[in-house]
Amino acid sequence: MSPVASPESVRRHNLSLLLRHLHHSGALSRSEIGGALGMTRSTIGELVADLGGRGLVLAGDPARLGSPGRPSLVVRPNPEGAAAITADIAVNSLAVAVVGLGGQILHLARVAHRPRRLAFEQTVEDILKLIKSAQASIPAGCWIAGLGIGVPGVVRRADGLVHFAPNLGWRDVPLGRLVADRIGSGLPVLIANEADLGTVAEHTWGAGVGVDHLIYVASDVGVGGGLVIDGHPLVGATGCAGEVGHVQVNPMGVHCRCGAIGCWETEIGGPALLRRAGSAEKGYQPEAVARVLRDAAWGDPVALPAVEEVGRWLGAGLGGLVNAFNPQRVVLGGYLGDMWPLVERIVQAELRVRVMAPALEVVEIKPAQLGAEATLLGAAELALTRVLDEPTLVPVRAAEGGPA
Repeated sequence: MSPVASPESVRRHNLSLLLRHLHHSGALSRSEIGGALGMTRSTIGELVADLGGRGLVLAGDPARLGSPGRPSLVVRPNPEGAAAITADIAVNSLAVAVVGLGGQILHLARVAHRPRRLAFEQTVEDILKLIKSAQASIPAGCWIAGLGIGVPGVVRRADGLVHFAPNLGWRDVPLGRLVADRIGSGLPVLIANEADLGTVAEHTWGAGVGVDHLIYVASDVGVGGGLVIDGHPLVGATGCAGEVGHVQVNPMGVHCRCGAIGCWETEIGGPALLRRAGSAEKGYQPEAVARVLRDAAWGDPVALPAVEEVGRWLGAGLGGLVNAFNPQRVVLGGYLGDMWPLVERIVQAELRVRVMAPALEVVEIKPAQLGAEATLLGAAELALTRVLDEPTLVPVRAAEGGPA
């Protein structure tokens, strides 16, 4: 027999339910909240007062909904009530943001850096400088849930150990411990694969909203991916789920930085496009990729075939993923999203000959919507889960009452 929940545990559960709903949906009237959550008007009023007293929600002017009865107060998440500090360690850039409730970016700084500076000690130093600047921008009274960091590699989420990040040249880097020790604030430090975080962000705020079965594939230097199954992110036993870039697609292909031959990354990653286009650039240059895409759009006789060949390999790899996971939607991030209009016809042709009919009938492909901020927003969602699960962690503000 299940134990009977106490009134206090029910209240805490309802506070979490309401705050999470507002965080994901934005401003809503009390009647809209009641319809979505099945709560009475009086219960909603009590919960809003509690969350408002903690600075987590704000109440606006009554909404005139055009229906009889008393107007319903509009409630919205307060981005300055609780927030997360987030960081994105990419191959060619470092970024740090402060992201408040509702997914609102309160502060953002991004700096370019060269691959030669990717020694992890230097990267930690550079990230900490950006974090210190971000901390100075945090609004007074804002409760910080934690620090979330995205890394292009295989991460053990339990302690933030980066097992392997081939495009950074990292192996067994205790990033979570290094950052936590240097910050010294007691904030939870959460590290995850950057594509997994991009998946969460696109599913929550972007092109994946409204579907329960999603595949996210993104590429700049490498190729990362993420999965949402039955509405929940699929991480895997050791955090390796979604490492689609290192699925072998071409046994006769080139060597990958991971040590294998013919990984999908070697056929559709940004460097692969530049290689096919005969680019003379040394290393990976985002500007060079953008130039190839622009030239291909104009029908350039070198750039267009290069893009089309990448499109064929993109379709080949997606065919296997769609058969394996039967998604409703595939979201393409990084330069793959920019390339999509040029290769849509080719990819769809590949899918028609590779994918089982029931899976092909339901899947649609869309470019990502969140751009370079996807990892930062996903990292915020990871860190903000703490307050979304337990809003009472945030103390009541002594000088403020809840909304009337």
